[in-house]
Amino acid sequence: MIKLIAIDLDGTLLDRQKQISERNKQALKQAKAQGVKVVICTGRPLRAIEPILEELDLLDEGDYSITFNGGLVQKNDTGEVMERAGLQLADVHRLVDLAKMLDLPLDVLSQEHVIIFNTSENHQTIYPELSPLLLPELAHTADLSEGRLYNKAVVAYHQEYLDQQIQKIPDVFKETYEVIKTRENLLEFMPKGITKAYGISLLAQDLDILPEEVMCIGDEENDLPMIEYAGIGVAMANAIDCVKAIADVVTDSNEADGVAKAVEKYVLQ
Repeated sequence: MIKLIAIDLDGTLLDRQKQISERNKQALKQAKAQGVKVVICTGRPLRAIEPILEELDLLDEGDYSITFNGGLVQKNDTGEVMERAGLQLADVHRLVDLAKMLDLPLDVLSQEHVIIFNTSENHQTIYPELSPLLLPELAHTADLSEGRLYNKAVVAYHQEYLDQQIQKIPDVFKETYEVIKTRENLLEFMPKGITKAYGISLLAQDLDILPEEVMCIGDEENDLPMIEYAGIGVAMANAIDCVKAIADVVTDSNEADGVAKAVEKYVLQ
């Protein structure tokens, strides 16, 4: 029996207009009413998904989210952090130097703040457009302190140039960090081993839920670990090929209520 559903947002729960269909909404509300934990699992901070949590009635005591691609496990009603993992200040310095070398913009997320570094004169970040609910903060590395939480680093830029520069990232960075494209125009750096599956596994342990009692639904490269972890790993019809290859189930697309169809078939009674 499924006790926890972890769901990605872009390309999964959200359609092209970044909306949640009525069928998806009702299926998830029914699952919650049956006592199933419905957990949004995203690269975004909690502040950026609060409107979605409100729309899904997931702001009660006992509702949780996995944010920053597994870096934080949080209570939705209070924002309390139950589990955390992030970059060290030395990592931020290293990634800023990499971005300068690649002539790419780099931003570092720190809770609800987006720290924007001037790492490229020619290419300016588009991350504030992608996450308008977050608070932008211009900074130099010299301004930063050791004690601050640095959740992840992101490069947000137009796909063609971003893909071209990704090929130039030295292998040592891929050995040291989780380097993942989470959208066509978004590259993310996380500490090695910190994935959505990592965050879900910690929450599941806290709630005494076994992996076989978890359903995970996603479409992109950063969803691979959680789909492998889950008792029922669900890929969207619009998922990339490697996600569909490892999934237990391929549901319909994010334009055709794919989340609801999987939940209705495997969870609702």
